[in-house]
Amino acid sequence: MQQKETPQPMDGIRKFEEIARNPYDYARLWQEKTGRPVVGYLCSYTPEEILHAAGVLPLRLFGGRTPAAAADAHLQAYSCSLARGVLADALNGELDFLSGAVFPHTCDTIQRLSDLWRMNARFAFHADVVLPVKLDTESARAYLAEVLARFVGELEAAFGVSVTEERLLASIEVFNRIRRAFSRLYRIRAQHPEALDGAALDAALQAAAVADRDALPAMVEELAENAQAASARAESAPKKRLIVSGGLCRTPGIHRIVASAGGVVVDDDLCTGRRFFDGRIDPGSEPMAAIARRYAERVLCPAKHRGTADRSERLLSQVRDNGAHGVVFYLLKFCDPHGFDYPHLKEILDREGIPSLLLEMEDPAAAGGQAATRLEAFIENL
Repeated sequence: MQQKETPQPMDGIRKFEEIARNPYDYARLWQEKTGRPVVGYLCSYTPEEILHAAGVLPLRLFGGRTPAAAADAHLQAYSCSLARGVLADALNGELDFLSGAVFPHTCDTIQRLSDLWRMNARFAFHADVVLPVKLDTESARAYLAEVLARFVGELEAAFGVSVTEERLLASIEVFNRIRRAFSRLYRIRAQHPEALDGAALDAALQAAAVADRDALPAMVEELAENAQAASARAESAPKKRLIVSGGLCRTPGIHRIVASAGGVVVDDDLCTGRRFFDGRIDPGSEPMAAIARRYAERVLCPAKHRGTADRSERLLSQVRDNGAHGVVFYLLKFCDPHGFDYPHLKEILDREGIPSLLLEMEDPAAAGGQAATRLEAFIENL
């Protein structure tokens, strides 16, 4: 099936794609240039604003740079490829420039990975940020704020810095700008998907979890301006509109497969997608309380909850608000939170007559073969 060539409106996207292709190289060079610490993290519940306020570069760890064999001595074969890949990179020396890592408790595998990392990787700084699972009570909000305050103390002691209110407010402004710009990009994509290449937007999101956060707001705002300009001249073409849901970190392949089959991704519920930038922090409130509020109120992942219907109602709203024809669940193999979440979400979609497809991947960055065949058949049948 031949498709019109998708316009490529976003001048400057190459720098995002380069960062996304070589995140460790970028972070290593940044550390050499600035002399400041780089701290790895594995989950979007990591309080990046606090790391930034401490003068640290937060680096999202995606794994997969080296063979996972080094991790097999420590993790079972049924652990997800993200955990195995990240641990292998650490053990193989790919992450020797890191000053340490942060492990929020989002699943049993990541919690156990924290213990293995502490014992075997032996970086100078190690923090477990154990946020509450239930987020809709006052006691949970208070506990969350206490955990974040303790994390500030750990950073100050480890790196000899003072995380002042002024620093926190400056970081809040940086991250609010980043999140506003990505929200604008998503609105443009929903209204004019032909003006915004999905794989390029995916690269920008991956790079945003790695790049110098002080430079990042202007970079993303420029993308949004260019995409807005391109939307005015892009030619509309009838395509099947899809929502992608899952916990994957690297998803460029699915955008290309969907596009080749006559579809387009108009929104997502992904760990490095909407969940990464959802929610603003109130700059007029006490900084730590405002940061805690954002992490309690942002889009949920299935490792947290605010009642049994929160995620299903939100997914239904995304389908309806975007005029989507179907949902693709794009899950990482052996990911228990999303695996347990899927049956309920599918049941709700079936009840509403919304088609869905489950794709479970070992390596999400290399989607192809059977996944492409199933996606193409799904889109043709919508």
